[in-house]
Amino acid sequence: MNDEALIWKVEQSEPLLHTPVFEVLAQQERAAAGPAGSYVAIQAPDWVMVIPVLGEDFLLVRQWRHAARCLTTEFPGGVRDGNEDPAETAARELLEETGFRAGTLRLLGRCNPNPALFSNSFHCYLAEDLSPTGAQHLDEDEVLTYVRRPIREVIANFGSAEYSHALMGTALSFYLREKSL
Repeated sequence: MNDEALIWKVEQSEPLLHTPVFEVLAQQERAAAGPAGSYVAIQAPDWVMVIPVLGEDFLLVRQWRHAARCLTTEFPGGVRDGNEDPAETAARELLEETGFRAGTLRLLGRCNPNPALFSNSFHCYLAEDLSPTGAQHLDEDEVLTYVRRPIREVIANFGSAEYSHALMGTALSFYLREKSL
C-alpha cells in the first residue's frame, strides 16, 4: 500500500469542549483506502521548553502539577502565545520562570507531543550564556521556584517521581543528540 492510501480526510468536525487551554473536537474521517470512523482531536497551542545550561548544571523549575497531583522538577517552558515566534516564547518563559536571560538560544528540535490526539507542536531550545536579572516575572497563577542541578544527576534520574514530565524526556533526547554530534 502506498502512502496516499494511508491518508485520512476530515469529513466533519464538531466542537465537544472548549477550555482556556485546548479545544476537543469530534471528527468524522475517511481513509483514502475506504474505511471511515469517528475520532477525537485536541486543538492546543504549541508548547515550548527551554534547556538552560549553567556550566555543568541545568537550571530547572519546581512546581505543582495539578492533574498528577505532585511536585515535579523540569525545564522551564510554556505555551506559545498566538503567532509568537517559538524562540520568543522560549526567551520569555526562561525570563518569567527563572529570572535569567539567555545570551544564546538555539532550537534543538521540534516534534508533535502525541499525534494520535494533539494537533500542536513541541519546540525545544538550548539556552546558554545565561545572565541573572535578579527577579522572576511569574504569571498571576504560577507558583514555582527554580533550582540548579548537575546535568549528570538530572539525566541519571529522569523517569523518577521528581523528573516525571514526559516532554522533559524528549528535551533531554534533543540535548543528548546535540552534545553527541
